[in-house]
Amino acid sequence: MTIQQVHVRKDELTHSDLVHVEQGELADGAVRLEIESFSVTANNITYAVVGDGFGYWNFFPAPDGLGIVPMWGHAKVIESKCADIAVGERVYGYLPMATHLDVRPDSISAASFMDGTDYRQPMSPIYNQYARLNADPEHDPSREAERMIFGPLFKTGFLIEYFMRRENWFEADQVTLTSASSKTAMGLASVAKHNSPEIKRVGLTSEGNIDFVESTGLYDKVTTYREVGVLPIAETVSVDFAGNAGLLAKLHEHYEDMLKYSCLVGATHIEERGSGGMTDDRGLPGPKPTLFFAPDHAVGFFKEHGPAEGGKLMGKAWHEFLGDAAGTVEIVKHSGLEAARDTYLEMLSGAVDPSKGIVIEP
Repeated sequence: MTIQQVHVRKDELTHSDLVHVEQGELADGAVRLEIESFSVTANNITYAVVGDGFGYWNFFPAPDGLGIVPMWGHAKVIESKCADIAVGERVYGYLPMATHLDVRPDSISAASFMDGTDYRQPMSPIYNQYARLNADPEHDPSREAERMIFGPLFKTGFLIEYFMRRENWFEADQVTLTSASSKTAMGLASVAKHNSPEIKRVGLTSEGNIDFVESTGLYDKVTTYREVGVLPIAETVSVDFAGNAGLLAKLHEHYEDMLKYSCLVGATHIEERGSGGMTDDRGLPGPKPTLFFAPDHAVGFFKEHGPAEGGKLMGKAWHEFLGDAAGTVEIVKHSGLEAARDTYLEMLSGAVDPSKGIVIEP
């Protein structure tokens, strides 16, 4: 059968092509998924920006020099050579920007399975797990779009707050969040609002997004990037979702020794991330910027609490976030992989309205 994929040049992320690929016979023990829907967010841009450094290009192989950007979404089993997985079953998990994907179910339970395909084993197990929707406690048929748009990003925000709280917020009184309109920043702000209400939440954003960020009600103070230099000096933790080297330098130079911890998470401002990459501190004053790799923190979190208790803690915060985020983002659906490619390119350029959540139905 012929499937479609979007291939991106690793050394030139703005160069992408919609291609047709012949899919061979399904291997024994494998299942073939038809991708029903996925979201395109700033998170996917981060996957592309740091792709080789963290192995994101390795999940879905493409020809040399090219990569397939990973997405989070839903899929349906259309062919199965695995006795425990039936045709027609639906799953949620890590998917390529494509129409189909073959996986080899392993560690199968009623609620989930792992993809045991050889080339995926070196990567974090967080990305190899697929939820079986018939028995998935997180699945809500009426909130599938929200799960795709916010779910993975929210979990990163949850884990950042959990890490900061365990460290007593490094003795800081407030947290500044760059790219405050991003879904991950909103997730962190929501969890901090409920679990660390004593920590002041300062959202930094562009002038064009200030009204949207203020409308979320998730921040105690919202200001523009241009106003960083006049922020009140206080003991501060910064969480940088933008990946903008110039902005990061301004924060360090403004707070200096009052900056207690500098956390790097994403790279939504791809054109301004700097030649040294996300972790280039260029001798900045204050603490050395430290990259937050969510999969490692997730493994530690569930090791500490166990799957059941950890799931309850995360689930409680997720439902609180859904309440906080209700009505803030309009869900917009597009059909076809060409629309996925176009949305990805818009995300790269920073042109997508943060008040809209994009869902693609290939």
